[in-house]
Amino acid sequence: MILTGPAIAAARAAGEITIEPYDPARLSPNAYDWRLGDTLRICAAGLDAAAPTPYAETTIPPSGLVLEPGILYLGVTHERTGSEAYAQFLNGDRTMGALGVWVHVSAPLGHQGHAIHWTLEIRAAKPVRVYPQMTFGKLIFIRCLGAPASYQLHGLKYTATTGIDISRLYEEFTGGTT
Repeated sequence: MILTGPAIAAARAAGEITIEPYDPARLSPNAYDWRLGDTLRICAAGLDAAAPTPYAETTIPPSGLVLEPGILYLGVTHERTGSEAYAQFLNGDRTMGALGVWVHVSAPLGHQGHAIHWTLEIRAAKPVRVYPQMTFGKLIFIRCLGAPASYQLHGLKYTATTGIDISRLYEEFTGGTT
């Protein structure tokens, strides 16, 4: 079951949902409008699942940064979000899609017990300028059925994520070493 905007506000007020920073004007009927953070990792080289992803990191200036087709950008949400009570689902939105920007297509599920700044996978169909802290997508909260299963308690792969994180699939090939 998806929480409505008023239910998200109530759960946040009750301490069941973390959204930092929080702006009640960003609530919509069934979601919270999240923003792009200030930093991007640019992954322009070839990628290999058995090796750490090479990247260059840049701060998005107030004047914006042009995303180019054919390049993978790893970004971060401005907001830190999470909940022990609810799972999350993070997506881009119609507005970004109309600009030819694909946001976070492959990993939209945020598990219970995982309050983070999300790492975003971003691709552009055409050159498009983006700006720090612009609205970039929608976050929904989902009521879970069954016994709670906190992400933090299971010690899963991305438990210690604090910002932009590259793929850790290479750890399966290297035993966790680079």
